[in-house]
Amino acid sequence: MSIKEEVIKAISELPNDVTYEDIMEEIFVQSKIDAGLNQLDEGKYLTHDQVKERMGKWLS
Repeated sequence: MSIKEEVIKAISELPNDVTYEDIMEEIFVQSKIDAGLNQLDEGKYLTHDQVKERMGKWLS
């Protein structure tokens, strides 16, 4: 499915009283989810232990 088709599908599933802001948020969130899934497919991610190590430095 093309991005255009995905956006049309997402918008069609929103309630009829949706605002422009709601539509933009839906598209934005979906684009970030897709970007994250692409990063996973490309092996660009951190393990749980790596995240804990990085967070530990911030929380110390």
